[in-house]
Amino acid sequence: MDQKEPAWVFKGKTIRNLIEELQSFDNQELEVRISVDAGDSHHAISMLRKQREYCVLTSFVDFYEKKK
Repeated sequence: MDQKEPAWVFKGKTIRNLIEELQSFDNQELEVRISVDAGDSHHAISMLRKQREYCVLTSFVDFYEKKK
């Protein structure tokens, strides 16, 4: 059975979508982390920045760990 991925998997979410989703959490003090491997590993979000037409969430954890 071939399941089609939800549109947001490849399209992504807007800042508004993320804010609405984050506001649904009861505990607003939870740390937000970023993962690119379905949650197997995750890192702290170090910075948000605007890059062309995107809002980029960046983690510098790997960068600084490799410098050690």
